[in-house]
Amino acid sequence: MYYSTAVAYLLWALGGFGVLGLHRFYLRKVPTGFLWMFSGGLAGIGAIYDFLTLSGQVREANIRAGYREALDMRPRDRIIIRERYAEPEFAPRAKESIEKSILRTAKKNGGLVTPGEIAIESDYSTDDARAALEKLAGKGFCEMRVRPSGVIVFRFPEFARGDEGFEPGL
Repeated sequence: MYYSTAVAYLLWALGGFGVLGLHRFYLRKVPTGFLWMFSGGLAGIGAIYDFLTLSGQVREANIRAGYREALDMRPRDRIIIRERYAEPEFAPRAKESIEKSILRTAKKNGGLVTPGEIAIESDYSTDDARAALEKLAGKGFCEMRVRPSGVIVFRFPEFARGDEGFEPGL
């Protein structure tokens, strides 16, 4: 059972503008319904409070009804709880520059990077990574080295751990 805000306000009005608590019985708030009935809606203060917050109370009652229904459901039954909520808004993450990707990877790898490693660690292609690495090598920020396997590796001296594993002279 889902509750209607219009019906709740109608019962509020028909119940002496909230002092009889009919709207509270409708929303399955039976103890406070009796309290409203015998105290005149807490001398009218509770009735005014309910008038101002009745739509929120209906929303909460619908959530409780959805939970009750979910707990009573049989296997293979489905339930949809009618609750609206706002998804948190996340600012789209700006794409990291290729230079920053290269330097982050070089630091992580002890100063040594290949275009393939940059492609894996970032959103750039190996061709873009190779071009950026060659540009940085041309400016003197890194050195091109060759491993015995023939793989070209770019070495960043400020992050380097040592010179082992390279052919001399390049």
